Order: sequence, then C-alpha cells, then structure tokens
Amino acid sequence: MTAWLLGFLLLSSHILGAMTAVMALMSSRTSQGAIAWILCLLTFPYVALPLYWVFGRPRFYGYVSAREERDSTMRRVLMRFRPKLSPWLSRPLGGNPTHLDAIERLAMMPVTTGNRAKLLINGEETFDALFAAIKAAEDYILIQFFIVRNDELGVRLKQALMKRAERGVRVCFLYDEIGSRKLPDGYLNDLLESGCEVSAFNSSRGWRHRFQINFRNHRKITVIDGRVGFVGGLNVGNEYLGHSERYGAWRDTHLKLEGPSVMGLQEAFWEDWHWATGEVLSLEWEPRISCEECQHVVIVPSGPADRRETASLLVQQAIHSSVSRIWITSPYFVPDQGVQDALKLAALRGVDVRVMIPERPDHLLVFLSAFSFLSDMIRSGVRVFRYQPGFLHQKVMLMDSHTATIGTVNLDNRSFRLNFEVTAFVPDHQFAAEVEAMLEEDFRHCREISCEELEARPMWRKLVSRAAYLLAPIQ
Repeated sequence: MTAWLLGFLLLSSHILGAMTAVMALMSSRTSQGAIAWILCLLTFPYVALPLYWVFGRPRFYGYVSAREERDSTMRRVLMRFRPKLSPWLSRPLGGNPTHLDAIERLAMMPVTTGNRAKLLINGEETFDALFAAIKAAEDYILIQFFIVRNDELGVRLKQALMKRAERGVRVCFLYDEIGSRKLPDGYLNDLLESGCEVSAFNSSRGWRHRFQINFRNHRKITVIDGRVGFVGGLNVGNEYLGHSERYGAWRDTHLKLEGPSVMGLQEAFWEDWHWATGEVLSLEWEPRISCEECQHVVIVPSGPADRRETASLLVQQAIHSSVSRIWITSPYFVPDQGVQDALKLAALRGVDVRVMIPERPDHLLVFLSAFSFLSDMIRSGVRVFRYQPGFLHQKVMLMDSHTATIGTVNLDNRSFRLNFEVTAFVPDHQFAAEVEAMLEEDFRHCREISCEELEARPMWRKLVSRAAYLLAPIQ
C-alpha cells in the first residue's frame, strides 16, 4: 500500500510538473526564465513545483482584475478632472518629441507643466520637508512605504500621523507586509486607535493569490491634500538618517512635488489602496497649479500587473535617447540583457555612460551578481564607480543636460518585473543642472573600477559571482 501511494505521488508530481512547464512556457517573460523553469519542472518536480508557485508567477494577476474593476470607476473621475488639466498639458521646448511620446505611453499619464520639483538630498532634508507637509495637512494624507521601522524615526512618523488624525485629517497608511515584516502590531494599533486607516498591501490577498508572496510594493509615496507629493528612495528607519553602525552614512535622494503631477502620485496610491482594501477613496482630483512657468513632470508607475515591462523599457528609453550623457545610480545593479546592451551601445557611440553603485553591500547575492558582467561593460566604455563614504541607496538617472529621474526603481530583475515601483520623470534643464551638481559631488566620493581590478580577483570569487548571477531572476 505504501509503495502504491508513493508511486501515485511520484506520477502525480511529474504530471503536475509537465502541466506547470506548459504554463511556464506560455507565461515566462524571458526565454532564459522559461528554459530554466521547464527543465526544473520536468526533472525535479517535487522541488520545482512549490518554488514555481511562489517565485515563478510572471504577473500579479489579482491586481490586473482589480485594475479592470478600477477603470470603470476611475474613468468617471478622470472625465471630471481631465478638462481642468488640459491647459497644463504641454511639452518642454526642444528635444526629441517622440522620446516623450514613448514616456507618456509607458506612464499612461501625460507630461504636465505648472509643477515645482524640489530636490531633497539625504534623510535629514527629506524628513524635515515630509514632517512639515504632514503638519500642514488639512484634508487627507496618503502615505506608503516599503519599509517602516519601529525606531526613533518610525515613532516620529507615527506620532505626526496620529496628531493629524486626531484633528480630523483623514490618514491612509499603506505598507508592504514583507518589507515591514518587523513592524509590531502595537505600532499599527496605535495608528488605528487614533483614527488612521491602516492596511498592508496584501500581495497574497485571497485564496487564488496566496502564492504571490514574491511580489513587493516597493513604492514610497506621500500625498498631502492632493497638492503636495513626495517620492524617492527613502524608507522610514534610523539608517536612512545615517544612524546605523552597520551602514554608516546613508546616501539617498527624494523629491518633493507640487502641481498637477501630484495627481499621478495620487492615482498610483489610489490604485494600490483599492487593491489592498477594496475601497474606492474619495479624493481631490482638481489639479493645484504651483506656478505658471515651472518644471514639466510625468509620473511613471510600474509593476508586475503591467502589460509591458514598464520599468525596464523606461530605463532603456532613457539610455537610447541620450546623446551626450547618461549617468545612473543604483544600489542594486543587475540589469537584464536589454539594459546591459543599451548601456554598452551608448558608450560605443560616444555617450558619457557612468554607473554608480555602493562600495559596501546590504544584499550580498545582488552585490556579487554585478561582478559577473561588469568587465564586459567596462571594456565597451561604460565607467563604473563605487561610492565610498557609506551605503548608496539613491535611484537617479541623468540624461544629457535636460532630463532627470528620481524614483524607487533599482536596476535589477526585482524592480523590473516583481516590484510595484514609481518614477518621477522631469524633462527640465534647471532641474537637470541641480541633479548634475548633486551627482558630481557624489562622484568625488567614489572610486572607479577597472578591468584589471576585476580580473585580479581570485577564482573562487569569480565563481561565486557567476553562481549568484544565476539567481538574478529571483533575487
């Protein structure tokens, strides 16, 4: 009887493995991923089946359904506020118009003028501005972070939100349950008791989506009264202020927005809140004009529910459209082949291509993976720099002298295909000049990597890097 049962289980596993291999063939976003999953599912289904159910799903299917449900409701809202937005739908003078066409189609949002974009460098400046905006809130606060810690900074945020809620301001607090897995129930209960509305993102919400734990909501968005918005690389924790013995100085960048572009941040939050709670938030959708002649901005949300690989395509478009310069900073640099090739081609055609990464890692596998392909990039003319003073966490791109982006997207598979992310795309010469000055200061604190340095590594380190790179799709 035992042998019969064992044989039945083995046969069932192989049948399920074959059926799941067909699913992997039809749905995997890359040929390499499809081949890897098919081989594993056919050869070792006992191990590969549970791994595929957790790590192999290419799209966030439940969110797709929620978005379709959202569209009918949101369309009615958009019909009311779009005519009021039309005077501010414009393009910056000069440049390549088809470049912005592609960005708008990826964003599914328009470029608007009448915005004020303020660069916030490092944690002190960011959280001073954020807490000041929260204190001034009159109607509502929408706030979401990937990581929220119950430390000094986290408690300050909690107390600031509680004070506004107790004064009648509606507070919607959204967090990622994986990124904030150490956040205690007491922290959330304090918010709830003060009148705040609190929800985890609930990536595995519902029986049908219970295996979607590999997806993350990596966005960091704050919207105050529909008129002020924040987006960038900083989460909530003492280390983001540089108060960590492990990481030391923490180099990060955030952005404060005022004007019609805040509607883009609000819509991204609105969509996430609807997925997490099922609630349709009633918000202010009339754009608040910050100034008559200020920066052009478009907000580019991206995630695994998109029909296209929005984040990867955004980066590739930025690289391909650059004529004289493309500077990129990312704490996790394991881009897909398309981005690697785009960077190499840009360098070969004479573009100043620079990539800034950390000197010290916080995720070892991701850190090691980068060293498996950096030699090829450097030989093609890509310059790679390692930031020295502390941990580099900013996600910034600078294209030529006219465009910069600040957001949450890292240059790795997780940001490109598994995380919900958001990027502020700012085609403005003055803002680009500010970002250029910021990055030039950062480069002064970097050391450049050479091929000789990479080749001089011992063989065991090269082997470890190559092995780590094989795991890039699930890191």
